[in-house]
This record gives sequence, C-alpha cells and structure tokens, in this order.
Amino acid sequence: MSGNRRKASLVTTVLVGGAMLLTACQDTDAGADAGAPQASASASATAAAGAATPSASPAATAEASGGTGKDNKNGGAGGGQKQVGQVCGANDISWSTKSETQAGGYILVVAKAKPGITCTLPAVHPTVAFGSDGTEAGPAEQSTGKQITLSGNTTAYAGVNPKTTSANGGKELDSIIVAIGNDDPDPVSLSVGTITVDKPIVTNWHTSPKDAVPSQ
Repeated sequence: MSGNRRKASLVTTVLVGGAMLLTACQDTDAGADAGAPQASASASATAAAGAATPSASPAATAEASGGTGKDNKNGGAGGGQKQVGQVCGANDISWSTKSETQAGGYILVVAKAKPGITCTLPAVHPTVAFGSDGTEAGPAEQSTGKQITLSGNTTAYAGVNPKTTSANGGKELDSIIVAIGNDDPDPVSLSVGTITVDKPIVTNWHTSPKDAVPSQ
C-alpha cells in the first residue's frame, strides 16, 4: 500500500513539474513573439526616417564647411570683378614705375588691368601721396583728360614730378602711394628709388607715355 502511495506521489510530482515546464515555455514563446513585431516596427521606422531625410546638396555642404561652392573673389581673377563702365580700384591694376629724365626728371606710372578685369580710369589725375604726412601731388594739367577703359593689353600712363621747386631741400623718400581717387579703399605703395619731394605734381591718365610728361 505504501508503494502505491509513493508511485502516486511521484506521478503527481511529474505531472506538476511538466505543467510548470509547459507554462514556462509558453511564456517564453509569447515574449519572443511579442518582441519580434516591436523590433520589426522599430527597424521599419528607422528606414522610413532615413528615406524621408534628403542627402545634403553640394552647396549646403560647402556652406556648412564655411564656403559658398564658388569663388566669389573677382570671379576667379584679379582683385575684384568689375562690370564694364565701373571705375577701377587700385587693386584691380597691375602697377609698375619707370624713372625718366625728361623735363628735369620724373616718374612714369604705368597701369594695366589685371587678367579678367575690365574697368575705367576717370578723366582726372590719380591721387599720389608722399611720406607719412600724406603730401599729395597737385595737378600738372589745367584741363581734364579722357576716361580710359583698361582691359587686356590696354595701358595707361601718368607722370609724376616729385619736385617742382628750384631751391634745395625737400623730403627724401623711396616710394609713392597711388590711388584711383580719394575714395579708393585700397591704395598701393610703389617703389621709385630715392627721390626728393617738394611741391609734387602729377598728370592725368594718358594712353601714350609721351603725353604723360609733367610740365612745371
């Protein structure tokens, strides 16, 4: 009789253990089934968000890196792109000087537009200054000149006489400051060798160097 009780107790234990195991398996399967749709939904949402966000354009990428996607400076040439008819600035011009002996000696200022630049020199003399005190050259001509359009190989000339007085004295300098008018924001310094400056004068712009000889 005790043997039958032990057998019945063992069977009950096996049945209860089996039921618990089955329940645990069902819970695990249910959890796995519930998690799968959530993971799938999350992946789908991520893919949809990626498709809805457009890739950055080259211009936007350039702006983000501090650029504009194109060269804004002078349209790619010279000191600043000019429209036809606009007044030149000193930084639009390639400058050179030459020491001449005519008329007691003077400085020939030579101006050509930088590559890609087209601009106009006004019908007045350039602004030429000397020394730290800003002494300016006066006009060597009583009449105004003609506008000169600089482009390509076109060259303009102006003559500077740094000393129009016969007396001794004056400032000893080795450069001049040239600008296209008093409002030019970028005047240039041109080396001219050692010169004595006293009541200087400058001609208008001319297309021939012979016309740019300053007379006293």
